[in-house]
Amino acid sequence: MSELLSTAEQAPTSLMPDAQQRARLRKVRNIRDAVSRYGVAAAGMAVVGALGLIFLYLFSEVFPLLRSSSVDVTKTYTSSASTPADRTAHLILERYEEIGASFNQQGSVNFFRADDGAVILTETMPVPEQAELTAIGTGTAADGLVVYGFSNGQIGVAKPEYALSYPNDKRLVTPGLGYPLGEQPIVLDEQGAALRQLAIQQGSNAVYVVAATEDKRLLLGVFSARTSILGVTRVTQNIYPLPALPGGASATAIQVGRTGQHLVVADDRANLYLFDISKPGNVQLGETVPTERGQVTAMQFLIGTGSLAIGTDTGHVSQWFLVRDADNLYHLKPVRDFESLPGKITTITPEHNRRGFWVGDDRGTVGAYYGTSSRTLLVEPLADSAIQHLAISPINGRLLAMDDKQQVLVADVWNKHPEISFSSLWQKVWYEGRSEPEYIWQASSGSDASEAKMSLVPLSIGTIKAAIFAMLFAIPLGIMGAIYSAYFMTPKLRGYVKPTIEIMEALPTVILGFLAGLWLAPFIENHLPATFSILILMPLMMLIVAFIWSRLPAAIRTWIPDGWEAVILVIPILLTGWACVAASPHVEVLLFDGSMRQWFTDNGITYDQRNAMVVGIAMGFAVIPTIFSIAEDALFNVPRHLTQGSLALGATRWQTMVGVVLPTASPGIFSAVMMGFGRAVGETMIVLMATGNSPIVNFNIFEGMRTLSANIAVELPETAVGSSHFRVLFLAALALLALTFIVNTLAEIVRQRLRKRYSSL
Repeated sequence: MSELLSTAEQAPTSLMPDAQQRARLRKVRNIRDAVSRYGVAAAGMAVVGALGLIFLYLFSEVFPLLRSSSVDVTKTYTSSASTPADRTAHLILERYEEIGASFNQQGSVNFFRADDGAVILTETMPVPEQAELTAIGTGTAADGLVVYGFSNGQIGVAKPEYALSYPNDKRLVTPGLGYPLGEQPIVLDEQGAALRQLAIQQGSNAVYVVAATEDKRLLLGVFSARTSILGVTRVTQNIYPLPALPGGASATAIQVGRTGQHLVVADDRANLYLFDISKPGNVQLGETVPTERGQVTAMQFLIGTGSLAIGTDTGHVSQWFLVRDADNLYHLKPVRDFESLPGKITTITPEHNRRGFWVGDDRGTVGAYYGTSSRTLLVEPLADSAIQHLAISPINGRLLAMDDKQQVLVADVWNKHPEISFSSLWQKVWYEGRSEPEYIWQASSGSDASEAKMSLVPLSIGTIKAAIFAMLFAIPLGIMGAIYSAYFMTPKLRGYVKPTIEIMEALPTVILGFLAGLWLAPFIENHLPATFSILILMPLMMLIVAFIWSRLPAAIRTWIPDGWEAVILVIPILLTGWACVAASPHVEVLLFDGSMRQWFTDNGITYDQRNAMVVGIAMGFAVIPTIFSIAEDALFNVPRHLTQGSLALGATRWQTMVGVVLPTASPGIFSAVMMGFGRAVGETMIVLMATGNSPIVNFNIFEGMRTLSANIAVELPETAVGSSHFRVLFLAALALLALTFIVNTLAEIVRQRLRKRYSSL
């Protein structure tokens, strides 16, 4: 009895360690639950934060494209002109923004410090005896040629030159004046009439000078110069008379193209005249175009001389193109109108290396414009009196403005990305040399004379095009394969098939792109009938084999266990593919005159070897494993009691699949499709190697394309950091990321609704 009491007294004591252990386990479990809960939350927030940082970084590179242009006057001083004869007739600023040059009305050139106006050097052009300077003309800013016209019909041509040295490791710019056609004046008008309007242009093999004389004649001079090893310059010249303006009109502005083909003249009656001077000995007056916005008071060719910036006495500013028609004839067409200035346009100064230009009026207002983007960058009052001259540096960072009081205003300019606007990126743009507005991506070229074309439309359409054709190939195969594998295939065979397809996802896409570009594309081109025959006959063959199998006696069908029926199709599939390829040459001979590709061309269908069909097949193989794996898991994990209940109620396996399994697994199948679409949109190497990278705007399955991702991969390593091209590529990356983010968000919303709808099953 005492032993029993002793045992009873000790029992609670022996149970105490168990209770303490359970409490300790509960405490540990609570800690683990808390760590897991907060760890998962932290990881989720980290993913969201990382995504936000990616967006933030991309936007930081894109943001400068959105910044407005600005001009800030930092200094003002009076020019060195002391008499009316010393008044400036032309003003320029060199690329280091340290030295300006003013060409005055006496034929001398003053080089001065841009910061304070102190004269560094004065050069005087030779002036004919008993002659006066009556006109001055300039070419494109990049060439820097200046032509003086005199009262006796002679001209002189000069060009500012700058020598660069580094004494004591400090940059020193030494200005000077060069004479491309020699120092001595050249006779342009043998009749000796005063020259009133001048234009000069540096061509590839000659210098072209056009002049309007006091008696309203037009003259064309074609000059070429050779300098011997002794420093003697010999000038060859040819002077041609041009047709006079009709009705006795006087020329108010003249511009000549650098190819020596086009001459544009504005008169005092608000008309523009286009001359074809490609055959100087037989020049005819071309078309006459009224400006309709007032008399032309300033006119300059932009870089490349494919378009003109024109200002009128009403303050209207516009851009005109030389447009070639179907008969190879050129016409002057107004293409863009910009925001007008309040006063009469007094000067237009084009930028050196792009399609921008600066305009001043007689009320002291300055405007900055850009052609390609159709942007009015800024319109600001800068002076209290009329702006007579503007000079923009070759790097577009500093502006000199001179008013009619010979006051020089020095301004800092921020205008780094004027060529980018919503219209230039997403709308049709009328580019120089084109007959109509188009979507074009051609961001770089061999020279500044070629206009940068950065429309994102061809790249966006190429991205969508590649993704659509890949999904058209991958969705049916991926989903139908997942249905058969998850519901109809025997577990043993599924154990081989599913891992094999999932291993395909690890195959490097560069290998698929390599095979697509170097093997698949030529194969399809050489066997086009076989390609289309396989796409049509292969599904038909499967249906025929299935029908024949269903009509065989049951004793024969029992030879193949349930779930192994797919093995029957292996030999028919191989035979069908072989038959289509073997019959392809004969089909081409019988139906397509020996070449199906040539038949496409004859019927107006463009066929490129590397095209959307090749990309669709190759990228479809890359996307199929993603769609198959996710969809197969969703189908396989449908609760068994649902399928068994359906079968118990008398439904067939196919009816159960359609009526029960597919609706229940639809959220997972939809996720699989959207994951595959996201993979296709972001794919780079396959489209890079198998498309030809042609940025075109169409959905022709036989033509190539260029996608956003492939374009970034190709061009980003070669572009200048911080340039407009560089930032537009980041904008393309931002657009691609935003597209995938929006698509995935919408996909998740649809998936959740599908899940909620079928959750009651």
